[in-house]
Amino acid sequence: MRTVEYVLVPGAWHGGWCWDRVAPLLRAAGHGVHTPTLTGVSDRAHALTPQVGLGTHVEDVVRLLDAHDLTDVCLVGHSYAGQVVAAVAQLRPERLAWRVHLDAFVPDDGDAAIDLLPAEVAHHYHESVREAGFGWLIPPRSLTTLGVTAEADLAWLTPRLTPHPWRAYTEPVRTGPEAAAVPARYIDCTDWLGVFAPYADKARRLGWDVSRLATGHEAMVTAPRELAALLLAC
Repeated sequence: MRTVEYVLVPGAWHGGWCWDRVAPLLRAAGHGVHTPTLTGVSDRAHALTPQVGLGTHVEDVVRLLDAHDLTDVCLVGHSYAGQVVAAVAQLRPERLAWRVHLDAFVPDDGDAAIDLLPAEVAHHYHESVREAGFGWLIPPRSLTTLGVTAEADLAWLTPRLTPHPWRAYTEPVRTGPEAAAVPARYIDCTDWLGVFAPYADKARRLGWDVSRLATGHEAMVTAPRELAALLLAC
């Protein structure tokens, strides 16, 4: 059996703990799993400053790959972390076997995450940053809006989510041909508002393998076994 190193990167507001229902399934199949928490978020909220941005988060993952000398990596990015995955693939393509965008942005070079959101969602972000985020933080979004409805899931997630640095959404991504050469897959979570559906369509136009998962945006919480099966198919 081919052994893969999975690096699972959480989206906005989450820590690496959000993969706790998926990681054991990947390890049980004989693979390595790394679940970093990005600087300034959740269990690393103590490291948050206004200077933390997308570049910081890219460096988090690059340093993990280098420090552990990881190769044959399946790099998975959820939601916002599609930006991170695209940039890391540009900087360390030789370490990656696959990149997987889980209901995530699929950016072009120079794209900022805030500009990739639908206009009404971006407007909500701007308002919440200005009113409750002190001008530099994005407060967590409603979990029910993201498709989480089970009381146990809400009780697990809610106290662990923390504001996300606004700079991570306004800083442009740096990606290009090296990233494009890394084999890529997309997982489209279909049972919610579909904010990221345009990026599933973009992935299809790019010739990526696109899988549909009938769950909300928080697939690692609401459909861990189904998600693990799709990741193992890499």
